[in-house]
Amino acid sequence: MSSDTKKITLAKEKNSRKELIEKLGPLLALVVLIIFVTILNPGFVAPNNLLNLLRQVSTNALIAFGMTFVILTGGIDLSVGSTLALSSALMAGGIVAGLDPLLAMVLAIIAGGLLGGFNGLLITKGKMAPFIATLATMTIFRGATLVFTKGNPITGIGDSFIFKFIGRGYLFGIPFPVVLMLICFTLLYVLLHKMTFGRKVFAIGGNEKAAFIAGIKSDRIKIAIYAISGMMASVAGIIITSRLNSAQPTAGQSYEMDAIASVVLGGTSLSGGRGRIVGTLIGALIMGTLNNGLNLLGVSSFYQQIVKGIVIIIAVLLDRKK
Repeated sequence: MSSDTKKITLAKEKNSRKELIEKLGPLLALVVLIIFVTILNPGFVAPNNLLNLLRQVSTNALIAFGMTFVILTGGIDLSVGSTLALSSALMAGGIVAGLDPLLAMVLAIIAGGLLGGFNGLLITKGKMAPFIATLATMTIFRGATLVFTKGNPITGIGDSFIFKFIGRGYLFGIPFPVVLMLICFTLLYVLLHKMTFGRKVFAIGGNEKAAFIAGIKSDRIKIAIYAISGMMASVAGIIITSRLNSAQPTAGQSYEMDAIASVVLGGTSLSGGRGRIVGTLIGALIMGTLNNGLNLLGVSSFYQQIVKGIVIIIAVLLDRKK
């Protein structure tokens, strides 16, 4: 075997090992974290606590699934928390006014899609940087929520079975928010990894100019992915509103940070073009395990913010080294 052939073989083996580490890294981190927390507090693996953990993870995971599409194109969506709050407030207001709860929930998801699509229009047609566009709409949507609710929670939403079931129900002993999370995960996994739409998302994130030359209409794809992000935020908002039986004008604050952290921890590159939605689910589980474990250990919420910030820094630094 010649020296050149050996070099090529070694390079291929190195790349294979690197890809394997990237794929298994988040899962290994989750396993290590679970073992560490269990050693410190064996109550972590109690069935009730694990179900509670999954219920807590579900809302962040739903938002993070939508964020995955956005970040894969090299974008960012800072408005998801405000989108969650505004769509939830509109839904709650509609139910209080006499609208059928199921219809109100459907309209809330549509509203989330429209709000996300508006972000996409600003970015594609307005030629605004995703960070600036979604930072502006984050403020606009939050302000609109406060105006609509007059700064007060919307209560007295009613006793509709389907509305209560969304956030508080169980299906075969599993909290329904977890079931809903898995349904959305499956649908978005197929969309991203098994369909042409997903290949276009990766192409745009990898090299947008090359994607344009190949005939991919990047503007349409970007508008669609921001709409998906908005809809996922709305679904998360429906779950939270159902659990609390009220729509809070401050709901969703800082949720965008947890979602971005989950996506990056799951191995999706902030520069776009590389990542997996499976990794995002694992990243959300890491964030949820971290939050739950710190609570069980009695760590102050003030220190929890510091720990989460450090985790985000580590995730970004690891992404930069890829």
